[in-house]
Amino acid sequence: MNLEITPASDEDYVVVSDLARFYICDMAGYAGLKFPGNELLDSKKQFANYWGRPGAKRAWPSAWRGFPFLVHVDRHPVGFALVKSVSATRPIFDMGEFFIARQFRRQGLGRRVAWALFDRFKGSWQVREMPTSFPAQAFWRRIIADYTGGTFRETREAFAIYDGKKFIVQRFQTGTAKLVQAGPS
Repeated sequence: MNLEITPASDEDYVVVSDLARFYICDMAGYAGLKFPGNELLDSKKQFANYWGRPGAKRAWPSAWRGFPFLVHVDRHPVGFALVKSVSATRPIFDMGEFFIARQFRRQGLGRRVAWALFDRFKGSWQVREMPTSFPAQAFWRRIIADYTGGTFRETREAFAIYDGKKFIVQRFQTGTAKLVQAGPS
């Protein structure tokens, strides 16, 4: 299985938007989302900020920058990771969205993608999960604990930028020596 993690181009925006429909369906139960009555689920406005496109569902602060990535296995798109820088003064990165298609989960791909991005973006990180998404919390706790050797902090916080919604948040540093190398998740 050949894994590739590449920066998502403008042409890849459509591919990520299509994959995002599956992501949103996965998240719907945890987020309390309702599906539209007689039209397709429109995911294009959800992630426009990562490409600097107009029409984003929610405008970002001017200091934020998006870094979209497409995940391929054997040259087929199977997921995406959307990272953003949330500080103009020092490197603080946020794993905004992360998705691996169901049939490719539990094979270590998520770990490999997350670790590659942690290695690529050195600095402070935050990873947020909905308080109701226990599978996402378990995944990120395991991935981050393995990556940092257990050196991370977890809190429950409300974020004004997300209309005061609360999240479970893991915070940690990258750019230091890797403490633990773990096997596939």
